Amino acid sequence: MPGIVLLNSAEPTRRQLIDATLLYGGPDAVVTGAESCRRHGLRRLPGDDERVHLLVPDERKVKNSDFVIVERTIRLPVPVVRDGLPLAPLVRAVLDECRRSRAFDPVSALVAEAVQRGKVNPHHLMRELGEGSHRGTAVTREVLAKVIKGARSVAEIDAMEVWARTGLPEPDWNFELRDDFGRYVATPDAWCDDVAMAWEIDSYEFHFGKEGYANTLSRNVRYTAAGVLMVPTLPSRLRTDPASVADELRAAYRAAAARPRPAVRAIPRPDMP
Repeated sequence: MPGIVLLNSAEPTRRQLIDATLLYGGPDAVVTGAESCRRHGLRRLPGDDERVHLLVPDERKVKNSDFVIVERTIRLPVPVVRDGLPLAPLVRAVLDECRRSRAFDPVSALVAEAVQRGKVNPHHLMRELGEGSHRGTAVTREVLAKVIKGARSVAEIDAMEVWARTGLPEPDWNFELRDDFGRYVATPDAWCDDVAMAWEIDSYEFHFGKEGYANTLSRNVRYTAAGVLMVPTLPSRLRTDPASVADELRAAYRAAAARPRPAVRAIPRPDMP
């Protein structure tokens, strides 16, 4: 980068590279995108681009250079300082990274992780999206619409696509279930309240390790005891065999509708408007 010198012959560390980009960006420069997301604690970051994305005041005449992406903006955020670095607030950093990626799966993974881990509210993401530039935001808007409906993972976003094929009434996503005595039953991925049918996307990663398997069995016992009809689906089938999954859901819904509805109630998520 022009005008920036490392005063030794060693390879620069990651921190030195970031410090160099901030010197290059000038006063008030803010780190955003993947680097900011990483330092806020997120892991599901798109791609392997190691460049640092900077936000600088609109009047600053600074250009991209090697490993720094410079974005001039009239909406420079108030930074969050961590380890001495000025970082864009996570809502802004996530959306800045999504605008650069534009691919559905990486955008879904990043947004879902940020929301699932409680680091951002999806409605705050949508508000920030509406206030900024609309360029390159089509995929992000599609993903956010599903997250606001309740999706909390890439698999659940895929599940919404499959459910739309069934023609069945729209379910509630990630609502907590309680039995007639107020005891916790489960928090299914999708819940059809009219017929008390639950749909669970059971991945090997989270459900079939030793502890995960035991938890899954315990959950299934609670479903049975509460009289809930539960449909389990592997996430891989949502993409490889969506038609068959849709058929299974329709058949299960008919079976659930044919028996008396058990006394189970759903509790909306706290982030529902």
